[in-house]
Amino acid sequence: MLDIFRIFSLIGQFTISLFTVIGRLGIFTYSSVLKIFLPPIYIKNILQQMFNVGYLSLPVVGLTTLFTGMALALQIYEGASRFNAESTVAFVVAIGMVRELSPVLGGLMVAGRVGAAMAAEIGTMRVTEQIDALYTLSTDPFKYLMAPRLIAGITMLPLLVLIGDIIGISGGFFISTSLLDLNQTTYIKNTIDFLQSIDVISGLVKAAFFGFIVTLMGCYNGFYSKGGAQGVGSAATNAVVSGSILILSANLIITRIFFGA
Repeated sequence: MLDIFRIFSLIGQFTISLFTVIGRLGIFTYSSVLKIFLPPIYIKNILQQMFNVGYLSLPVVGLTTLFTGMALALQIYEGASRFNAESTVAFVVAIGMVRELSPVLGGLMVAGRVGAAMAAEIGTMRVTEQIDALYTLSTDPFKYLMAPRLIAGITMLPLLVLIGDIIGISGGFFISTSLLDLNQTTYIKNTIDFLQSIDVISGLVKAAFFGFIVTLMGCYNGFYSKGGAQGVGSAATNAVVSGSILILSANLIITRIFFGA
């Protein structure tokens, strides 16, 4: 009988903890998003975060999409050649990159680089009481810290993904025409003919949501970190893990909205 009560107690504790986290995250999200639209606007902070999220993430996103486009071309060619359908390589690579691989891999790479850095930075400010100092200076941390990062994530990740689309498709083109001996003119024509605007738009919409998720998780985990250096490390880890899981979940939902039957 005591074991049964203990089981129900554990279930109750888990449920309360779960809804506590959900409620705290909901309030944090509402407060952060609201501050985006309210003055004052810290232009310098926004530009600095755009530089950090966009420009500094370009090498890792570019290399990721380049090698992914090359590997995808090899894999598609291997499968298509069994059915004498080598001409499908061009548009399958293009659609695969712009719809799925570039947004998802770009989001995951940015989550690993930017999400962890934001959580560590804000977490350090929390444990060293710098956030409390902002309150004493009549400065809203949500306006000064969170809003610029959210704006940077929402605006910069679609730009990174668009560049990643170009690099990834170019990587597939290079491998297909130089290593697999596909005709360059035919490859470009098939890419242009079969790639539609909705494919590109869906990828950019995903990227905007992923940018929001990455920066939100980085800010949230950093803001509520505690326990000194170990707490900051845990916040960075949690930011990457939670951001990655939410990116994959959101990818499924957005894909269903755009392309579901």
